[in-house]
Amino acid sequence: MKHVIFTADDFGMALEVNEAIAQAHRGGVLSAASLMVAAPAAADAVARAKQMPKLRVGLHLTLVDGRPLLPPSEIPALVGADGAFPTNLAAAGVRWFFSPAARRDLRKEITAQFAAFRASGLPLDHVNAHNHMHLHPTVLGIIIELAREYGVTAVRLPAEPPQLGLAPWLALMRARLARAGLKHNDVLVGLRASGHLTEARVLSALDHLHEGVSEFYFHPATTVTPALATAAPGYDRTGELHALTSRPVALRLAALGLVPCGFRDL
Repeated sequence: MKHVIFTADDFGMALEVNEAIAQAHRGGVLSAASLMVAAPAAADAVARAKQMPKLRVGLHLTLVDGRPLLPPSEIPALVGADGAFPTNLAAAGVRWFFSPAARRDLRKEITAQFAAFRASGLPLDHVNAHNHMHLHPTVLGIIIELAREYGVTAVRLPAEPPQLGLAPWLALMRARLARAGLKHNDVLVGLRASGHLTEARVLSALDHLHEGVSEFYFHPATTVTPALATAAPGYDRTGELHALTSRPVALRLAALGLVPCGFRDL
């Protein structure tokens, strides 16, 4: 059996992202979106999602390369002097491993983001993290701890073979999700082409689908503003929007008998 989920990340990052997600869902093949609850356009994203009840919305935890939901004074071990999360992912990961204070603050911030999503009133379809930081064992452990309280049923697995260097971490993640009874995709399409999942790449991937659940993940926008260009330099956000609204992509899905869904539809 083959299933596909077409997800847009960064929902709430900017109005241009939110508008692209609405266009891709209403006039294309987008089936899910991942919400950044602390982002500038999060309220607009929630309002739009409530007008699109078939769009499956999940939580896009932001713990690096962004700003926290909690006041920086409440989580000093997670933020810099500017009150923002670090942009050095490796350094952040090491700190989370070895600093008890960072782990305590991490749990506070993650809990706050879960609570904010619940306050939105949207059903929670899935959980993932900006820059895939939920692959970090500490972050994943906190997600699993909070899963029952916040209704988590599915977590993104950031796996796109071959990933030899990440194989041990992915195996550990699969095992922990299985023990927790949480669903996950089998393959994440677009990991190596992040920000460049264009029509041609989508069509090629559809012709080489793995068995199981393949999640395609996108970062669309109607236009690339200076702020979006700074957030993800070089991303072809309009090209990804084109892929999501492409007639050839829709026809290929139909020919394969595939209807993009969300995690809770599996």
